[in-house]
Amino acid sequence: MSVFLVAVAAVWGAGTGLLIPRIAYRLAVEPDEPWRTACPGGHPITGPFGGWLGRARCAAGDAGSAGADVTAPAAQVPSPHGRYGPRTTTVALVTALVCAALAAATGARPEVAVWLLGAPVGVLLAVVDHRVQRLPDILTLPLGAGTAVLLGVAALLPAHAGSWRTSLLGLVALGAGYFVLFIAHPKGFGFGDVKLAVALGAALGWYGWVMLVFGSLVGLMLAGCYGLTLVVLRRAGRKSAIPLGPFLLSGAFLGLLLGAL
Repeated sequence: MSVFLVAVAAVWGAGTGLLIPRIAYRLAVEPDEPWRTACPGGHPITGPFGGWLGRARCAAGDAGSAGADVTAPAAQVPSPHGRYGPRTTTVALVTALVCAALAAATGARPEVAVWLLGAPVGVLLAVVDHRVQRLPDILTLPLGAGTAVLLGVAALLPAHAGSWRTSLLGLVALGAGYFVLFIAHPKGFGFGDVKLAVALGAALGWYGWVMLVFGSLVGLMLAGCYGLTLVVLRRAGRKSAIPLGPFLLSGAFLGLLLGAL
């Protein structure tokens, strides 16, 4: 059963991971800009749900790259085959590994469904934040609310291994903690980080206060190490802003693995 669950989780992660690059490309814009509706070649993005679902590939193929803006950043110019956005294979592989690891650690407990539903959203948030240092409300708010509600459902089912009460308290505690950090140091912490902390607090709090503290501190430590490395390599200054989302999510991922085990 465990091997089957891990295999299903890996397939789920790979399948959802294939859809992430297109969504990430459309959402990776500055706060005052609308979501992208066209590929780098200028062709409208079409498909199910208003063009949000599908592969990150221009249907025009070579024609898409022929009409691309050569002054645009390299990551936004489509390949000769019309591909654009982050590398699909890499994103799908990472999402598959994350889902498989969560399934292996959690086992056939009801909360595994919550982790598998939230994992692709977490990978998507990490990709978007890495590209434009932004955590869109369209992702963070549903992730926070959905995690809290679904864990409440999981708590009603037998064989669960967490506490919904601590999950809700963790949601409030981590959200409030990051709000204080945002007020004290707005150049280092964005309000998107506060909203993300709500979801991470709910998830980590499911396994108790120790995991909440562990996952939160590991995320901040990873971000600090990354920033220090950039300073040492002279690729950033001490006051340079870095995307915190990928590191906060990585810390929460490790906390969930440890808590589940």
